[in-house]
Amino acid sequence: MSVLERNWRCRAGEIDIVALDGDALVICEVKTRRAGAFEHPMAAVTPAKADRLRRLAEIWLDRHGGPPPGGVRIDLVGVLLPGRGAPVAEHARGVA
Repeated sequence: MSVLERNWRCRAGEIDIVALDGDALVICEVKTRRAGAFEHPMAAVTPAKADRLRRLAEIWLDRHGGPPPGGVRIDLVGVLLPGRGAPVAEHARGVA
């Protein structure tokens, strides 16, 4: 993937990463959590958050010339920060 924008903002909210994966546009939400008492980062994307990401994708596309030939996909990257050791990242494609 090639990153087009990071932390793109408009009045409706923010997209963490906008990227191209071949000819598909990827809207990517990144969630980070510390290991322990809190929920897994992937659980942080609720149906309401997914709806907001879809709206943000529509706004981005409207401002940047419409969807590419490969369409649009919404991905989620969850990063878990353990008490010791390296962070653990998961990438889920097409979550919303």
